[in-house]
Amino acid sequence: MFQMLNKIRKTPRLALSADELRDAPFEVLGQEVSDAVKKLFGGSFAIRSVAAGSSNAEEQELTALGNVYYDIERFGIRFVASPRHADAIFVSGPVSRNMIQGLRHTYEAMPTPRLVVALGDGAIEGGVFQDSYAVVNRVADIIPVDFCIPGDPPSPRQILVSLLALFHGLEQKGEGKGSSASTSHH
Repeated sequence: MFQMLNKIRKTPRLALSADELRDAPFEVLGQEVSDAVKKLFGGSFAIRSVAAGSSNAEEQELTALGNVYYDIERFGIRFVASPRHADAIFVSGPVSRNMIQGLRHTYEAMPTPRLVVALGDGAIEGGVFQDSYAVVNRVADIIPVDFCIPGDPPSPRQILVSLLALFHGLEQKGEGKGSSASTSHH
């Protein structure tokens, strides 16, 4: 029994393609995310969520990431209250005119390198509120966006798969904590 377990432990694991990850069991996806967080961010990836004018649907999906099924903290990902402690900000919703300054202040308060993720169709293109008198549409019109996660809203699994794609992109560029992450990954 121990010989078989040792052999399994020593067998190299092949990297899964994006299509395979989308359909992979959650444990496999979680392990990939955990490995990437350890490698790129020293085991801890902190996210500050900013609702810039969303319908709250994206926030509900982010909240679901912390429930007992997803429990993303076991992968080294956590949400923080202050942008000063964040590696990334997730911005949801089209940016309302009342949130322009708040979003800019949040972005400027983050330490560098910093990542900005537009979460959901509203943040990416303005969604159903596009061109409304109350919004300025895209997050990218206010602050630079590094990565987009489409969906209305994206599911927790889709958010994790997208995070893994972001991490793989950073890994290929040799970025992570201690390096600049200011290029766009759309």
